Amino acid sequence: MGKFSVSAACALLASATFSAAPAHAELVSAKDPAAIQAIVESRGWPAKLVSKAGADPYIESNRDGVKFLILFMNCDDGKNCKTLQYYMGFSDAKDLSLERLNSWNRDKRFARAYRDEEGDPVLEMDIDLDFAGIPRENIGETLNTWSSLMDAFREFVFSE
Repeated sequence: MGKFSVSAACALLASATFSAAPAHAELVSAKDPAAIQAIVESRGWPAKLVSKAGADPYIESNRDGVKFLILFMNCDDGKNCKTLQYYMGFSDAKDLSLERLNSWNRDKRFARAYRDEEGDPVLEMDIDLDFAGIPRENIGETLNTWSSLMDAFREFVFSE
């Protein structure tokens, strides 16, 4: 009888363990600009969602006085977007050499730098949210990476 009780208890414990559904993280995709806006605002950063007919939406924000955009990309008629791009630039640093920008791209990961059409140094970071999206926490982590890169790029651009 004792052997049966131990076996039954183990079987019951095993079935309870396997039948418990794991907690699932909330997935966020670029199809939901308001969700991305809420994540940005949860960090204490302003987030103005701009959506115009016939154009892809974007979010205007700033962190520590540095403005940046979150561009929704790979959209179908301004909806059902698949990717994001974090974007910032400095219009007051046109004299930054291409050699310096190349050194940024050689030494850094996750974001690329270049001079735009006006000669301004810009920084971009792409985030793929295609298919079902990624967990909300991962979006927050991409913003952590982005904020670190923004700080490093600002220091890089304006250092002697």
